[in-house]
Formats: sequence, C-alpha cells, structure tokens
Amino acid sequence: MTRRRSPSSPSPSPLRLRGAGAVAAAVALVLTAPAVPAHADVVRDHEWALDTLNARRAWGTAEGRGITVAVLDTGVDPTHPDLAGSVLTGRDLVGFGAGRGDSTWARHGTAMAGIIAGHGHGRGRGEGVLGVAPKARILPVRVILEERDPQRKKARRTRGGALAEGIRWAVDHGADVINLSLGDDSRSARPDKAEDEAVQYALRKGVAVVASAGNGGKDGDRISYPAAYPGVIAVTAVDRDGRRAPFSTRRWYASVAAPGVDVVIADPDRRYYEGWGTSAAAAFVSGVVALIRSAHPDLSPAQVKEVLERTARNRPAGGRSDALGTGVVDAAAALEAAGELEPSPAVPSAVPHGRRYFGSGPAADRAAETEEDGGTGGPAAAGAATGAVLLAAGGVLLLRDRRAAASRAAARDPRAPVPGPR
Repeated sequence: MTRRRSPSSPSPSPLRLRGAGAVAAAVALVLTAPAVPAHADVVRDHEWALDTLNARRAWGTAEGRGITVAVLDTGVDPTHPDLAGSVLTGRDLVGFGAGRGDSTWARHGTAMAGIIAGHGHGRGRGEGVLGVAPKARILPVRVILEERDPQRKKARRTRGGALAEGIRWAVDHGADVINLSLGDDSRSARPDKAEDEAVQYALRKGVAVVASAGNGGKDGDRISYPAAYPGVIAVTAVDRDGRRAPFSTRRWYASVAAPGVDVVIADPDRRYYEGWGTSAAAAFVSGVVALIRSAHPDLSPAQVKEVLERTARNRPAGGRSDALGTGVVDAAAALEAAGELEPSPAVPSAVPHGRRYFGSGPAADRAAETEEDGGTGGPAAAGAATGAVLLAAGGVLLLRDRRAAASRAAARDPRAPVPGPR
C-alpha cells in the first residue's frame, strides 16, 4: 500500500486503489501538483531509503543483473525513462479497464517497478529514481486495477482468480522473484486455496515471494493475504528513524521491515512523488532479494528469507516482533551472509532411515489399524499418512479438503452429509 505526494508540495489528496476479485489491493496513492523535475539534487536527495537499506554498499557485490522480478500489480509503463529497456513483455490478466495514456493506468505498478529496478536516466543516469537492483529486469503481470478505474468493480466481480493465475504464469515465464505489493485485509479476508497453492508452487520452483504486510495498523491490524501465506517474505514499514510506521500492520507473519514513509516514487505522468505504505516496503525488499539471487542464484527461497531475517538491523527486543519482524533489512549484510551458505534445494529430499521400519513392521501395523478401524484399515492408514505429511510440511498452511473428508465419512455412514462448494 502506497500513498504519494510531490516532495515539494503540501496537502496531499487521497486516491485509493483496489484489486480484482478477492485481492483488494493494499495500495493507495496521494497525488499532488506541481510536478517535480527529475534533477539529481531533487529526486536522488530524497532517496534516503537506499542508505537505510545499505544498498549502495551492496552494489559493490551485485546490482541485480540477470534477475527477473515479476511485479503483479496494476501494470508497468515500459516507456518510463527510469525503466526503459528493463521491462519485459508481460501479461494482462484483467483484460479491460484503463489503457496506456489514461490517468488511471499502471500508476501503482510503475511506482513499485521503479523502487525495485529503476535505473534513472539522463547523463550518467544521474536523474530520476534509482532502484535497489538497477540491473534487474521487470516482468509485469496485471492482476488488479487502480481504484479510480471505472472498471474496477467489474474486475472485482469477474477476476477473482487473477492473482493465483498470475503467480503461476510468472513462475512459468522466468521470474526469479515475485513482488506482491497488494493484499486483502478487509473484514471478510480469508485464505484462498488457489492463491496459497500458487505461492507454494512458486516456492517449490525456487522463486522467492515478497508481499506487503498490510496497512491496517490503525484499523485493527487485520490479517492480510497473500502476506500471511507460509513461505512468503512479509514486509512491514518503517520511517527514516527505523520506527514502525503507524499504518503498518502488526501480525505474526511479519518477516522483516523496510522503508515505507516519504519514499520517492516514479509515475507514468513523468512526475515524481513521495509516498508511504507497506507496498513500497515490499518493493524495496524484492529489490534486495534480486541482489541476493544475482550473486547467489542457487540459494532456495527459504534460505533467502532466513538470511534476510538473520542479518536485519535494529532488531526488536527479544529478536523479533509482529511490528518489525526481525528488523530492518540490510542488503550488504545479507549479501555477505548469503555467500557463506551452502545452497539447498527448494524442496528438501527425503532422508532414508537406517532401518526399514520404525516399529514392529507393516504386518503388525496393519493388524492394529484393522482392529482400531473396525476391520477396514484404509481410512485410518490414510489419516496417519496425511498427518505425517502435514508435520513434514513444517507448518505449511493447507486448506483442508472437507469435501474429501466428508466423502470418506459417507463411505462409512451413507447418512453423512457432503458440504457444497465454498
């Protein structure tokens, strides 16, 4: 979620953006005139976040070359001077709404892409926005519409599966990192099976997933998805002093924190604004992940997440909090620590046990199952196997297939009801 204002202008006016279907985008922009010229002494002097993240030091090791960051958002303007040449051909999974040149087209997505991979423009690239990973490429996937888009309500009704589809599409089309500066933290928010499975698909394929933790800090700190899905690097927001931004959601899933207040943002209108929100914070961390993947491409998403959490600065008391995760991301420290890791596969291999059986063997086990289950054996054994899988998953959030469970119950009792679709 991001709000914007011109660095030199007062009194911002709000413009909220919402997503398609169940994905109510955790984004908001505050736009004001006049336009800010793209001179280095105006824009670059406001990019305090790069120093907070220790990004300039990290550039001595990596700048994101060879890494593709998928930005699932409202679209990205590939002609923006700060992004020209770095935006790949993406996909529009909404299929309608504002188009190029419209005032409600690709504003939030362009802003996030600039934070991640802006390379500036002009002589010596000295003007405009400089992103955390200026040599990375952006893969835009349009999954939501800006709030003032006249077609927004239609998109919410008819494009509820766009996020899940977009994640899978991005993975299958070369993404190394997926940035999700969006989310649903409404009162009706709940985990979505297709989205959760898409996130797990990305992680299994070695693709790191970063999401904004939510902007509900002043509105009950409600859970936000996709940030709450297991394995996601969920990012909260801090100000220049490293303090939690008042709007930033506090929840158990917070991984790390990053700048999210008074952040310089590029816009398709060629102006530059200051914005706030956990959307911006997530984009900064996606840029850091791109740096790590560029220098150490064989690290798994779990290793990338762990190294970010372990090397974070300004750690809260006790080592972690729901407000800041383990602290503010330090790109240079994370890169250095990543170099000391032995790469591990995204999906760990099963380790064979020294003995063939843990207990007295399959015959005795089958006899016990038959006795316990009244002679059927099958459902009890299946339940035991499922329990082992859930434990091995290390806490992965799995939405239970209640229909399948009820069907098994019906096999034992024909009168047992089978729930309908949810």
